[in-house]
Amino acid sequence: MDQSMIDQLSMKDRQIVLSQMNDMQVAESMSTYNNLVERCFGECVNTFRQKSLDDGEENCAKRCVQKFMTYSQRVAQRFAEKNAQVAGQMK
Repeated sequence: MDQSMIDQLSMKDRQIVLSQMNDMQVAESMSTYNNLVERCFGECVNTFRQKSLDDGEENCAKRCVQKFMTYSQRVAQRFAEKNAQVAGQMK
């Protein structure tokens, strides 16, 4: 939703919309986190020999998370570039 659209709402409606947007953002963050944990755990932890991760599992998990973070940052950067491009075309 565009900020100018939010600004046109009444205070009550604005609070409702912002609350819903916040809830959606929290849900999306939790989903992303859960998917990351599931993916990296599944990829890196193959046995349950001990209660803590061994060095190989820990290093694998760190690499997995780092790859995901790098990928996420790059995707966010590309979205920002595309949004700027679209905004420039609309002017």
